[in-house]
Amino acid sequence: MDFKHEPVLFDQCIKGLEIKPDGVYVDGTLGGGGHSTGICSALNENGTLIGIDRDKDALAAASKRLEKFNCRKLFVQSNYSDIKDILHQVGIDKIDGALLDLGVSSFQLDNPERGFSYMNQATLDMRMSQEDSFTAFDVVNEYDKNHLTNIISKYGEERWASRIADFIVKARKDKPIETTFELVDVIKAAIPASARRTGPHPAKRTFQAIRIEVNDELSQLEKAVEEFCDVLNVNGRLCIITFHSLEDRIVKDIFNKRANPCTCPKEFPVCVCGKRADVKKITGKPIQPVEQEKEDNPRSRSAKLRIIEKI
Repeated sequence: MDFKHEPVLFDQCIKGLEIKPDGVYVDGTLGGGGHSTGICSALNENGTLIGIDRDKDALAAASKRLEKFNCRKLFVQSNYSDIKDILHQVGIDKIDGALLDLGVSSFQLDNPERGFSYMNQATLDMRMSQEDSFTAFDVVNEYDKNHLTNIISKYGEERWASRIADFIVKARKDKPIETTFELVDVIKAAIPASARRTGPHPAKRTFQAIRIEVNDELSQLEKAVEEFCDVLNVNGRLCIITFHSLEDRIVKDIFNKRANPCTCPKEFPVCVCGKRADVKKITGKPIQPVEQEKEDNPRSRSAKLRIIEKI
């Protein structure tokens, strides 16, 4: 299977990074290298791309795709949240820009073996890194009802979380829930027919929640946003694309905190806390895809791009 990933908000990201031809840039979610083609196109032979991904297949595919570019390219199998350690390993202190595209790649969604999609029959997996041992099977078959309810409600924002958790626990008493379609059937049985007639696929929110739990996505994101802000050079930019409200809230809150860190009461005429902003927001409201992109790439519909600049 070819590694394909349609880069979302491509032009807006490349423009937002304001790439210096001899700069150092990080694609923290390399995927198939879609966004990185734009970064590498703007770099000369003195520029550097650092491509990071947890998925070894993504790194192999992106490395091949980016061979034609003359810039220096470093590929690292790791989690983008470990950016400080990664930069230390490659001997780089600061970077001139970075991009994080938090969507699951099309390759991962469409490859049945990976178990991300409720549209394909597969074993329950959902690991972004094949080296990890913890899988969706473990979540579905080992978490108790309260824990399942918690993650499905919190990470999936699913109104039927408690009922779905209850049905999962009852179903696995007979035998483990081993495949994506087995889980989909349990979810469909749990959600009343009237609620299934409108809105997205009934399993969408639960699958999202389990994937976030398996890959520890939200806590990793929080750590990553802080660390990427720390390692930017002055005038360096950080572009982050989110796909659901939980991610966007984390990014928005950290950007706001870094851009407006003052903790003084509003009635104080001057700041006395001494906290100073180290970034400025380039985007107020997030940038979203135009209608044409939403039509061409349906997976872009919920995408939001936020950008900050180091000062």
